[in-house]
Amino acid sequence: MPRHFVDLTGAAALPTGHFQMTARIVADLVANAATGVVHGPAGTGKTFAVEAALEALDLLDPISRPRVSVLTFPARPTMRMIADQLLRELTGTENPSSRNRFDLTTKLVGLLATPMRLVVVDEAQRLTGDCIELLRHLHDHPKTRFALLYVGGDGCWEVLSKEPMLRSRVFRRLPFSPLDPVKVPALMRRYHPIYAEADADLLLEVDSSYGHGTMRDWAVFTHTAASLCAEQGITTVDETTVHNAYSLLGGGLQ
Repeated sequence: MPRHFVDLTGAAALPTGHFQMTARIVADLVANAATGVVHGPAGTGKTFAVEAALEALDLLDPISRPRVSVLTFPARPTMRMIADQLLRELTGTENPSSRNRFDLTTKLVGLLATPMRLVVVDEAQRLTGDCIELLRHLHDHPKTRFALLYVGGDGCWEVLSKEPMLRSRVFRRLPFSPLDPVKVPALMRRYHPIYAEADADLLLEVDSSYGHGTMRDWAVFTHTAASLCAEQGITTVDETTVHNAYSLLGGGLQ
């Protein structure tokens, strides 16, 4: 499994609907050489779920296992930047032999023809329309066959859906959202041992004051609370531990 945020010892991957559906979507994209989008607010577990789904591909037999390339670009990258980085990922070479974008595109078409690949574009909300069109062109080319997954935070779907040529080709789409407060106590008890016997109302209060349904905030809080529990020689978080954790986290209000 991918590492938890802040390397949280003892934490378990929560089998939320979003987590499980991400694995299904990645498998579907690979099986159909299709385009998909996973998006949602920061801290809701998108990256962890995608990384886990990519690791699951390693369990496939060598014949059906795709080669995975993960790309991340700065804000508003150019088409040339997209072509350069993708070529480096596919070939392992540091510098492309040609400086001409059209030559690079021709080479990419050949490389994306075989073997089967999965190209993951992280922080996809940073892409421009031209960059999205380049990736769509490569994916739609009659000689290529690869799966394409866009992953992004706030604004990702708004950016991608503005491009009608892409939106009409999205085979799978999964919007992440914060955890349902009603489910937080049960999920947190599965998440870390310090919550196994914790009072449900206390866990709801932590979610309201600090967690806000996001796994990243819960990971930070849990890392702090687990350290305090260890110092106090207790196994279950209590009100005193929660308040002390808040003090270390700026008062607990976000």
